[in-house]
Amino acid sequence: MIMVKVPLKCMNLQFKDDVEAVDAFVEKYGELKKEIAKVIVGQDITVENILMAMFSRSHALLIGVPGLAKTLMITTIAKSINLSFNRIQFTPDLMPSDIAGTEILDENRRFKFVHGPVFAHIVLADEINRTPPKTQSALLEAMQERSVSMNGTTYALPDPFFVLATQNPIEQEGTYPLPEAQQDRFMFNILLDYPSFEEEVDVVKTTIHGDMVEPKQILSIEEIVFYQKLLQKVPIADNVYRYAVKLATSTRPGTAGAHRWANDYLTWGAGPRASQFLIIGARTHAILHGKYSPDIEDIKAVAHNILRHRIIKNYKAEAEGITVERIIDELIKE
Repeated sequence: MIMVKVPLKCMNLQFKDDVEAVDAFVEKYGELKKEIAKVIVGQDITVENILMAMFSRSHALLIGVPGLAKTLMITTIAKSINLSFNRIQFTPDLMPSDIAGTEILDENRRFKFVHGPVFAHIVLADEINRTPPKTQSALLEAMQERSVSMNGTTYALPDPFFVLATQNPIEQEGTYPLPEAQQDRFMFNILLDYPSFEEEVDVVKTTIHGDMVEPKQILSIEEIVFYQKLLQKVPIADNVYRYAVKLATSTRPGTAGAHRWANDYLTWGAGPRASQFLIIGARTHAILHGKYSPDIEDIKAVAHNILRHRIIKNYKAEAEGITVERIIDELIKE
């Protein structure tokens, strides 16, 4: 159970203790998912993973082919929480100033900073691998610092601030894949799959007439910030910390704690940030599934999304057709 027992306030909300606040959060989360489901057919797991990253104050990298309603999904989430939303289409000619903003001379011949599209609560970086590394770095720096610096002046980004970057797994010609060190800034790597047959039938039925349901606002900005801070107070048992670190270290070939599959099939393993994100993700997963503290099963539930983009296969794995997913399964199994 959550141990802190003090009155908690959030605008017009007041809770006698953390447990009551967590219960209210879980109820709000259920309402939020139902509201999103009115617009987005299927993709329940994807929506849950995006919300988990958002409530964890982290960012997500989404891998999926075009046409799977990524933009609509994020727009719907933004509307349901009354958050500002900007979509940036990454192209080879996109410049850092096109993201962060630029300075112009105003009518008084003084420099004035014009905010770029990164100044929003939710930013969709569409096809981030289609722009050069210099421009990618401008967004990644904003993600890390949660601010933009221009000529010695720092401009804070909105709070909450969440980046969802997408990559198209096909048409890789002329792209600039994110280096592993930059991918490490994203908490989750989420694979977006095709809908099932019945889900696709429902999609066609509900979209061809042009009438889109407008989602209702379920959470305010102040509430989501409050619940993000609440999640940071969730107690975690020592054995859960140790399991998270052991799982991360088992991916590092040639080290004392390496799993045999890591030694056989990996060139590089996950760094310490993976251990941190395993705990953060497990904490949020536990709360959203009716627990007051995470256990090892919660770490296993988020392990694929956290480790997927942090381990590098070697030539042997490629030759034998060993997938990253199978390697993570083997690590978890033992």
